Amino acid sequence: MHRDEARGIQERAVRRGLARRSAEAVAQPVARIGIDEKSFLKRHQYVSVVADLDRRRVLHVADDRKAESLGPYFAGLSAAERRGIEAIAMDMWEPYQTVVRAHVPDVEGKIVFDKFHVMQHVGDAVDHVRKQEHKALSAEGDLTLTGSQYAWLKNPKHFSRKAWRAFAALRESTLKSARAWALKESLRRLREYTYVEAARTFFKRWYAWATHTRLEPMIKVARMLKRHLEHILTYLTHRITNAVTEGLNAKIQWVKFSARGYRNRDEFKTAILFHCGGLDLEPRLD
Repeated sequence: MHRDEARGIQERAVRRGLARRSAEAVAQPVARIGIDEKSFLKRHQYVSVVADLDRRRVLHVADDRKAESLGPYFAGLSAAERRGIEAIAMDMWEPYQTVVRAHVPDVEGKIVFDKFHVMQHVGDAVDHVRKQEHKALSAEGDLTLTGSQYAWLKNPKHFSRKAWRAFAALRESTLKSARAWALKESLRRLREYTYVEAARTFFKRWYAWATHTRLEPMIKVARMLKRHLEHILTYLTHRITNAVTEGLNAKIQWVKFSARGYRNRDEFKTAILFHCGGLDLEPRLD
């Protein structure tokens, strides 16, 4: 079969599936969604993916990661569908915030900044501290931090007992990296709280600690988290993350790899919906 024939079959199947989904949406509205980006080509070319977190499926794929890219998706929802959205997991990318604020009613209590992205920002700050310290120590011939990058970033739950013991000397030291690491690990407790006000009190203490460390990368990330605190704390109400969306992104990566990549963005978007959209694709008389 020629690739154009195969592409035509796939496109027609996706059109059928999307039409059937539109009819289904009235009876089964989507309540919790996730928004994330996926690399399309090199040189920072992306598509934005909207996922149904409860049914674990891709709802929409938009060009790029701009507010105007996702606007048509939300504008295409009925007023009832937009009101029915209860929570939206996303990272702190400003265009995503802009588009949901423009289209989703009462959205401020619905935006949930993904906890994994929050920890990624803090981890990047820890790594910045480590790089600066390693450079200074290496200049003096001290190789203490050589080869330790991933240990500082790894979740302690994923250490083997042997590796955790080996890391003990570093994490219990007086290194700047150890102080930054302690801040990172302490912040994990934020999502364990049940009550928002208790979590807010914890963050105030954590923020005071972070901003008095004299570690500029940690001070910078602490200030960023403070600016976005309200939408970090909404996790305690909705208890959603973008883990489902990340899982779908892994499947999308497999689709991309299996096709040896896509040069045509529309073909890539169709393939994502075909494989990850949870669509009813069967050709039959409805």
